[in-house]
Amino acid sequence: MKSILCILFFAQFQLVGLIAQLQPATPLPPPPPVAPAKPVQDTYFGTTLTDPYRYIENVKTDSAVQAWYKGQADYARAVLDRIPGRKAILDRLIALSNTSPMRVTEVTEVPGRIFYLERKSGENQFKLYTRAGWSASEQLLVDPDTLKGPDGAPVAINYYAPSTNGTYVAYGASHGGSEDAAIHVIETATGKDTGLTIPRGQFGGIDWRDDESGFYYNQLQKLPPNAPSTLEYQDSQMRYHRLGTDPEQDPVVFGTAKPGGATITPVEIPGIVTIYGDPRVFAMIQDGTRNEYALYVSTLADLDAGHAQWRRLFDFDDLVVSHAVRGDDLYFVTFKGAPRSELKKTTVSAPDLAKADVIIPPGQPVVETVAAAKDALYIELLDGGIFRIQRLAYSPAAQPVEIDLPVKGSIDDVVVDPRFNGVKFLLGSWTDTGGYYVFDPITGQTTDTHLQPRGPDDQPADLVSEEVKVPSHDGVLVPMSIIHKKGIKLDGTNPCWLTAYGSYGVVDTPVFSPVYLAWYERGGIFAEAHVRGGGAYGEEWHKAGQKLTKPNTWKDLIACGQWLVDKGYTSPSHLGISGGSAGGITVGRALTERPDLFKAVVAQVGVLNAIRSETDSNGVPNIPEFGTVTEQDGFKALYEMDAYHHVVNGVKYPAVMLTTGINDPRVPPWEPGKFAARLQQAGDPLVLLRVDYAAGHGIGSTKTQRLEVMADLMAFFLWQFGMPAYQPAG
Repeated sequence: MKSILCILFFAQFQLVGLIAQLQPATPLPPPPPVAPAKPVQDTYFGTTLTDPYRYIENVKTDSAVQAWYKGQADYARAVLDRIPGRKAILDRLIALSNTSPMRVTEVTEVPGRIFYLERKSGENQFKLYTRAGWSASEQLLVDPDTLKGPDGAPVAINYYAPSTNGTYVAYGASHGGSEDAAIHVIETATGKDTGLTIPRGQFGGIDWRDDESGFYYNQLQKLPPNAPSTLEYQDSQMRYHRLGTDPEQDPVVFGTAKPGGATITPVEIPGIVTIYGDPRVFAMIQDGTRNEYALYVSTLADLDAGHAQWRRLFDFDDLVVSHAVRGDDLYFVTFKGAPRSELKKTTVSAPDLAKADVIIPPGQPVVETVAAAKDALYIELLDGGIFRIQRLAYSPAAQPVEIDLPVKGSIDDVVVDPRFNGVKFLLGSWTDTGGYYVFDPITGQTTDTHLQPRGPDDQPADLVSEEVKVPSHDGVLVPMSIIHKKGIKLDGTNPCWLTAYGSYGVVDTPVFSPVYLAWYERGGIFAEAHVRGGGAYGEEWHKAGQKLTKPNTWKDLIACGQWLVDKGYTSPSHLGISGGSAGGITVGRALTERPDLFKAVVAQVGVLNAIRSETDSNGVPNIPEFGTVTEQDGFKALYEMDAYHHVVNGVKYPAVMLTTGINDPRVPPWEPGKFAARLQQAGDPLVLLRVDYAAGHGIGSTKTQRLEVMADLMAFFLWQFGMPAYQPAG
């Protein structure tokens, strides 16, 4: 029966390809406009670089550049629409995205009530809901579709925070993918909007007072007209808003304008954290890119009186990445002297991190986070790509106890509260969309809350995942996850989509969505390379792919691609790579270093001109991760990771698709634009610059926008791999 089914499938596949070939040829679109080279030279520490497309950086102000983008966008759209199987892929993606009744994310619990974001089948955006218990009926609080402006651009909920007992909810909403959120407040019981609007709330940082009278929040500074864009994310301040008052009069309570003895710079982000029933208040300082942070303490009474004096508990140099407070006990996760981190304990009243008690020593698993519930600490561990969670009772003699999990994979959305026993979390894997589970310390059981109902395609039985380790260029073993249908043949003909990220110590967690079945149904293999620069093995893995060691990131990806070829999973003519945002560095440099290894490359909103990144608003905050051109080592690092400056004329590059959102606040549209222009100048590869004029970095994009991008990526890959059903006629 199996062989008959294979024959029938192959015959159907051939028939689809034949039908595509017999369809009338659609006319070839006119070639995209050519960007003239206008070289500009910069010299950094004795090295002169020529930048032929510097003027493309004026995308927001130069009408000629805007016309070039429009021409590139129209060409990309026309080429992608000519791929015969593209519409079928999109239709299938839409159908698969609607097989589950709903998707739930970002769950929060307060006494007697839970809040969450939910997108029902057929809907485009996540909406804010609440219910009085896990199995109670739900109440819609905020529908972002009703907030659209006259331009019709989509509106998204960027974040939300219920008050301590759930009487109110503050949320940030932005439109067009800009992430430029304004803060609003609604009454939970009635769903009535209070009429509050606080602009420039992109960072959020909302923390409610116990009595629900108001909240602390982070606000970006109001810049004068024509201020340098590099100032946009600097000097944000924590303010306090009392409900019913004028937000224009909200006082600054913490930040560079009111440091209160804390050490904080303009590029760092201040935050205020309170604990229910605790007379103390904590100030956090982050820089947006490093995982470590600084923590201070004062009293709410002094903060209310306007003269908080902050006492430091730990600083950036202490390399703390997570902490929890219970009474006078200060628990913290640090990688200082422990590259894979350890959990230690000191006191808030007299912190001594150097002499702190070791609770969990460094070992094979990476200690990720610690959180304090009423009954115990809950500790998240990362062990070879699989997440675990342990419970540590507050008894002095207690030892961490492993919580039995029904799924081996990723843990996300961990929810604890000092007023509740136990822990709630989202649990999933590479072949299971997952659900929200609750651990009850009384029974010792982990059970599904059923808040996230399972659809028929949420746990496909014919998918398998493999975890392998690949020797990189220097012999270091790089973990890689491979997902495919059961029974594939390793004959080198499988379409393979390989992806990687590799920055900020971010862990590539196991995740599955039914929409990926559209790829697996077409014989595709999906692989995730857990390259250095990410967090697969903690901070040592991060530092091994950062700044001067950044080349390990793309060399790890290259090694993983070569391994897939050598083991017969695929071949260079069937191998495509993709990476987004900082993953653009990874795939961009893999493209320029090994163009022969890949048939197609997709960089989504990618960092591709790193040497110029810090001239834009989000570049300065990223200096701790990537470096600065004002320092010699920083320049060397940025030059090495700059794909734009490593394009060589006459080299045969694979086909490339670059995506950008015109409202992107994180990676400016000119980075993909300049890279497209440079590749088009270098020779004759197919280069598509896909521009979404109603999107940004992807945060806030609608489901339809996301599925359109995925359909374009899959169709682009299958076309370039030579799959018969995806070859344009004519």
